[in-house]
Amino acid sequence: MNHTVKIIGAGLAGCEAAWQLASRGLSTELYEMKPDKMSPAHSHAGFAELVCSNSLRSSDLGNAVGLLKEEMKSLDSLIIKSAYETKVPAGGSLAVDREKFSALITDKIRNHPRIEIKTGEVTDIPDGFVIIATGPLTSDRLSENIAALFPDKKMLSFFDAAAPIVTYDSIDHENSFLASRYGKGDADYINCPMNEEEYKVFYAELINAETSLVRDFENSGIFEGCMPIEVMAKRGEDTMRFGPLKPVGLRNPETGHSAYAIVELRQDNKEGTLYNLVGFQTNLKHSEQKRVFSHIPALKNAQFVRYGVMHKNTYIDSPNLLDKYNRLIQTPRIRFAGQITGVEGYVESASSGLLTGIETANELLGIKPADFPEYTAIGALALYISENCVTDFQPMNINFGLIASLGKKVKSKKDRNTAISERSLAWIRDYVERNRI
Repeated sequence: MNHTVKIIGAGLAGCEAAWQLASRGLSTELYEMKPDKMSPAHSHAGFAELVCSNSLRSSDLGNAVGLLKEEMKSLDSLIIKSAYETKVPAGGSLAVDREKFSALITDKIRNHPRIEIKTGEVTDIPDGFVIIATGPLTSDRLSENIAALFPDKKMLSFFDAAAPIVTYDSIDHENSFLASRYGKGDADYINCPMNEEEYKVFYAELINAETSLVRDFENSGIFEGCMPIEVMAKRGEDTMRFGPLKPVGLRNPETGHSAYAIVELRQDNKEGTLYNLVGFQTNLKHSEQKRVFSHIPALKNAQFVRYGVMHKNTYIDSPNLLDKYNRLIQTPRIRFAGQITGVEGYVESASSGLLTGIETANELLGIKPADFPEYTAIGALALYISENCVTDFQPMNINFGLIASLGKKVKSKKDRNTAISERSLAWIRDYVERNRI
């Protein structure tokens, strides 16, 4: 039987789901409202647009997100392979040139013979097999219709923020230096030091700066992983110095001097002409961002090509609504993928799309489910959002705490995480071999 799967949303999860389905010979229709209609956080027409950061985080297998990326890479993930093709220097992290990353994925999706692109806002849920991958910025009309699928449950939300970007040429390089923390890896970050007096002036300006009004902000929580820098600052004068501005392990290689606080800048495009302020997600008014961040000596004349923004993220109560294949329990033809399910992070969102795409393809092709086990990162993440024993469901990044334990005691954290990764990747390799992916 020939089924065409309709996918709503051409973000990371939607593109990944479409790719996995099409790669297995199934026809898909991918619906995207851009450029006809833009969300509050998006700015260009390409697919898989990265908003908050250009980093897909650590590539180390001793880190859970590094394991998740490796699993996905082995399963022919469009998102992860495209990220490696468009990566920019970022030490031990995988960071990408945002525009090249989006352009590459857009080109591959548009030119796949089994993927048909449908442009325009979707307000009603289509008939047939549907994957809703509209992300945390789902339009109001569609959100209302999704909520109507489960009137006795509620749509949940939290607030998220993105960091500003400056031009390389506008950075005062006499007041900054290149270095990696503890001298590990390449010196890929531009470090902007402050002495105690400079930091205290910056801190005072930051906590008293004017923020933008965000509707419903008071009634929703803030995702801790993307906390606005001004909110963090108000928790205490030294909070930032133990967070994104920590100077530990960073010394000026020319002077050997260790600063009181350091702002790190990470390369944002392949050419190295743009840099983002690491950890500086913010809800300050644009004029205030320019004024306050100019108190950082190396950024006193910085040219901002994008200011930070804050936006509301919406997700569903997945543990009470979805099964481990991301199907809506009461209406299995409807599936979900990405951040709307409550996974948090670029890689996690793409992983959700990968799982939904693979399991939907298996079902339609009459193949038994992959059933990613709980000792894989992909499987552990899927179980977290589908186990109804979770009483206070909150968005979460992948972490080793979600992955099934080894069943034996290993004292060294490094050795334990390595063993968990090896066990997971052995299963993934076997699955790929058995299914000739």
